Order: sequence, then structure tokens, then C-alpha cells
Amino acid sequence: MTTPLHIGFIPLVDAAALIVAADKGFTAAEGLDVTLVREVSWSNVRDKLNIGLFDAAHLLAPVAIASSLGIGHVKVPIAAPFSLGINGNAITVSPTLHAAIMAELEGDRFDPMATALALARVVAARRKHGAEPLTFAMTFPFSTHNYQLRFWMAAGGVDPDEDVRLVVLPPPFMADSLANGQVDAFCVGAPWNSIAVDRGAGHILHFVSDILVHAAEKVLAVRQSWADRHPQVLNGLVRAVARAADFIAQPENRAEVAQLLAHPDRVGVDAEIVQRTLDGRLRISPDGTMRESSRYLLLGKKQATRPDPAQAAWLYAQMVRWRQTPYSAAALETATAVFRPDLYEAALGGGGGAAVEASGAVGAFAGPAFDPANIAGYLADFDIPRRV
Repeated sequence: MTTPLHIGFIPLVDAAALIVAADKGFTAAEGLDVTLVREVSWSNVRDKLNIGLFDAAHLLAPVAIASSLGIGHVKVPIAAPFSLGINGNAITVSPTLHAAIMAELEGDRFDPMATALALARVVAARRKHGAEPLTFAMTFPFSTHNYQLRFWMAAGGVDPDEDVRLVVLPPPFMADSLANGQVDAFCVGAPWNSIAVDRGAGHILHFVSDILVHAAEKVLAVRQSWADRHPQVLNGLVRAVARAADFIAQPENRAEVAQLLAHPDRVGVDAEIVQRTLDGRLRISPDGTMRESSRYLLLGKKQATRPDPAQAAWLYAQMVRWRQTPYSAAALETATAVFRPDLYEAALGGGGGAAVEASGAVGAFAGPAFDPANIAGYLADFDIPRRV
């Protein structure tokens, strides 16, 4: 007898473990009859998970936290027993903005502090000449993309709430919006940065791993009430996804994984673009310039699959910094409890290794060292402060 499960996902490469688990038969081997449902927007995924149309979902880590806290929507406690991806986002800018930043750049083009300071000079010049503020797109208010853009800009003295416009767009719409001139830049996950570059519409300015060395991105999310009712089903799902992550981590499997993700019902882009992403070797400019990074997207390696509560604490700190919620010790406890290494270990027998230490959990390029036990002190030490 099999257990039917409906699981929502967004067409992004970091949904790979779910897609491979279903399409390679790893979920079926656990007695699970999984139907993957491709969605366009994170609000759709969140809402369908929260009301029970989805049993599980590929979900932005901050959305899982916000849902558990009841910020911006109804309160539905979420459990995240598995990390689907670490890093993987990039900041892509239009050719016009890229040229403007390069003209103001003093230092290494891959140094995020140098580009943030150059952006500040571009913003100041536009203001002086009465130009409209630059428009940056991100995928959701409660998203890593939002916080990563803000963190980078603010380090250079750009106030993201005053000096630019931040707008929400679903990931598949980013490249078209950049090409049409509706936005000047965006932060999104793979493969949509590469799509923009391949179309000649943009330049990848930064991998987010330039900004944060090790940043939780997407999680396997379930309602806490569902996890409580179906512990064995959840164990089987985590085992299947972990098996898929191990499969993805082997370089000899990347071509097959790319073909699976290229299917129109999955990510739906050319397999060659997906494979570039998996290899961490991306074309960053329309002229064919390539850049390689082993940290660009971590799937199933370097402890990328075990949920780390310190990462949840950092994401909660960003919600507080940018005034999405006031700080409270109880809310911090709730936020960190969303990431469930205990459920991960229950399913996998403790095979995931030790958690990444909190001091190295994020590795930001600027600002104070992150201490999840002292968020007020952490937030007080920024050039663009926000009240706790």
C-alpha cells in the first residue's frame, strides 16, 4: 500500500532533490506516491501548504519562519526537517546598470563591498540629476533574496527603503522583466540569472556566496500538525530526498539530473543551463565571460542538507532589522525551532554529521559577527541601523 503525497515546488534548480527523489523512484521505494505540482509564485506554495492542499513543499526558508510566527499572513506552524539548498542565488543587473557600476568601481569587481560602494555612487548621481530610483526585484518580502539584496546595499550605504525600489516578482518572470526594462536588477535563484545572461539582458554581478558564505535557501517544509500525525511518512520522505541529494552530489550524475530538471513539468529550461548551475560554472556576461565557484550552490554536500537552527536565527534577525516584526525572545525561539535537525536525524539515523557552528553559519562579507544569542547587539552595529 502506498501513501499519496502532493508536494508543491517552484521551477528552480534547488528543487532538484525533490524532483530527483520522485522521478528516480526514491519516493516510491519508501512507499510514497508523490505528485509534484509546479507553481509560479511563493505565495501560492505557502497558501496551498498552509491550508493542506500540499502535504509538503519546496519553500523559502524565511517563509517557513514567517508562517510559524504569523507574520504577514495566517499563523501556521511549519517544520523544516531537511535543507534543500545552501546558497544558489545571484544578483543580476541590466547592461546599463552594470556599466554604471563598473564606471564607479574602485577595486575588485567580485568584491561585494566595492560594488556596494559603487552602487551608492550611482544612486547619489541619479538623485542629483533627478532620475527615478533604481528598481530591484526579489521573489518575496520574506525571502533570502530580499535580505541578501538589502544586506549588500546597506553595507555600501544604500538604504533599500529610501534610495531604491524593491518589488516582488515570481522567479520565472525575472529575465523578461529585466529585458523589458521594467526592473534594473534582480536577485533570484538558478537558473533564472543564467537565462537573463544568455538572452543578453543582464550581467551576473554577484553570486550570493560572495555576500554570505553559507546561507540557508530552501527547505523541505511540512505543517507541524501534519508531521505530528504522520511521523513514519515524514521519515520516508526525508530518506528519499536525502538519497536524491546524495545522487545529485556525485559529479557523474549531473548530466542525468540536468535532463530530469529540464523537463517542461519540472524546471523547464535547457539541460545545458541546468548542468552549468550544478557544476558551479556560470556565464556571467553576454560576451561569454565565465565564472566558477564551488560554493555557488550546495546540494547534498558540505553539510548542506541538515537544517541548522543558527541559520533560522540569522533569518529572523533580518526580519527584525528590516522592520517586518519586533524582536522578542519567544519569537526567536519559535523561529529557530522551525529548522528541525532532530527530525532529520530521526529519519537518517544521525548520519548527517555535526551542525555547522553558529559563528560560521553565515559568514557575511561585512558587519559584525553573528551571535544568535545576542541579536540586539548584532543589529545595533550596522551603519544603517534598525530598531529592535
